[in-house]
Amino acid sequence: MIERLKISHLRNLNQVNLPSAACNVIIGVNGSGKTSLLEAIFLLSRGKSFRHHQPKRYIQHHQNTATVHAKINDGSTLAIQKQADATTILRLNQTTVYNQSILTEQLPTLLIDPSTMDMLEQGSASRRQLLDWLVFHMKQGFHPQWVAYQRLLKQRNSLLKKTRHLTQVQLAELRSWDKGLSNHAALIHHYRERIFEEWQPYFAKSITQLLPSYAEQLSLSYSAGYDTSIALDVQLDERLEQDLQLGYTRIGNHRADIHVHWRSHGSTKLNDALINEKIDTDVNKALPVLKEQAANVLSRGEKKLLITTLRLSQLPLLLNNADSDLSTGYATSQITPVVLLDDITAELDDRAIHILLSTLSKLPCQVFMTSLTDDIVPLVQSLWSTPNVFHVKQGQVFLS
Repeated sequence: MIERLKISHLRNLNQVNLPSAACNVIIGVNGSGKTSLLEAIFLLSRGKSFRHHQPKRYIQHHQNTATVHAKINDGSTLAIQKQADATTILRLNQTTVYNQSILTEQLPTLLIDPSTMDMLEQGSASRRQLLDWLVFHMKQGFHPQWVAYQRLLKQRNSLLKKTRHLTQVQLAELRSWDKGLSNHAALIHHYRERIFEEWQPYFAKSITQLLPSYAEQLSLSYSAGYDTSIALDVQLDERLEQDLQLGYTRIGNHRADIHVHWRSHGSTKLNDALINEKIDTDVNKALPVLKEQAANVLSRGEKKLLITTLRLSQLPLLLNNADSDLSTGYATSQITPVVLLDDITAELDDRAIHILLSTLSKLPCQVFMTSLTDDIVPLVQSLWSTPNVFHVKQGQVFLS
């Protein structure tokens, strides 16, 4: 858990030095800097902002760097410094490290903010990242395989963009890359599939809390991005001509997706068709199960609850596996996950907020949440014994 957070020259936050508790409420008007506090924590954990990828967009004007430093309750320290040209300096316990994943392992962060509320309608990347966040923190072997796969994929796509006609040398090189991609893909899929299966019951339980009326209709499925019954390199070879024409690789782990399905037994149109066609049916026989994307059925408010459920359901799974033995392939950790909630009062209704915060208050995680008003404070104080309440005004942060 973060005990103290220091931020320098990030957006309108010039110099910030905050003590933090298990729950921290940050109150301020739009543009005051409250979301920038969450952005700083996310930057420390992930090495990038959830608002802009270019450091020059969040480094304070007339400054060359932005720095975030955190002291953890076990005495360790984490720090990141971003320069305008994207040069990054990372430190763990005052020692320079060269891989962002080292800090990510030490500070797992889960973000629920307005920008994630369109996840169901967006491309597969955000949903795939949702699963990979879990796999990264639960399967130690996943990240090296993912990094190696991405490196080979980048090389392959670069070659595909250069030419539509490969020389024998280029073809031999590409097939070598494809073999490597295939080996990495098999392991990545294995890790994803196992964690997805473990995630399913946690998602089902969360759905009964946030969307109880639809608990029987909603389900998750995972698609690997390619036919896993056939080696990926074989499929890539078969599709090479099409990939050359398009200039990129169309199948593989990078096309994996998580789908949220809506299941219903029959429909009005189906029943009408049966009547109009005068088809004899057994009334005791169940109508066929119809399945479609949940995003096409749910209202916008229900989609927000569903996306919140997807993220919230990951925490108990992560925490329940935190002490698993290394021999099983799971990471051992006493690390406290950090949950970042940005302006949830604008996205969720009172009932959903109460369920969300009540659930979080019972988990061994640390919460940082922003709000436009003090209205949420009484609920927070009823759930956490000693929450910190901060007010932000023009980049200045005050502990109430």
